[in-house]
Amino acid sequence: MQNEKLIEKINGLAPERVAEVEDFVDFISQRDERRLVQAAAKLSEDAFRQVWDNEEDSVYDQL
Repeated sequence: MQNEKLIEKINGLAPERVAEVEDFVDFISQRDERRLVQAAAKLSEDAFRQVWDNEEDSVYDQL
């Protein structure tokens, strides 16, 4: 769907429906950002494992 058609459809909605569309767009954006952050965290686990799992800092595991 072209952007112009979508804009026309949104412009035809009642104001409260436009607010719902905006909320939904925000939800999708945040969901995508959350997935990106989770993927980055997963990829960094191996790199940080050496920092997190070592004898020198094992005392902190008890906290």
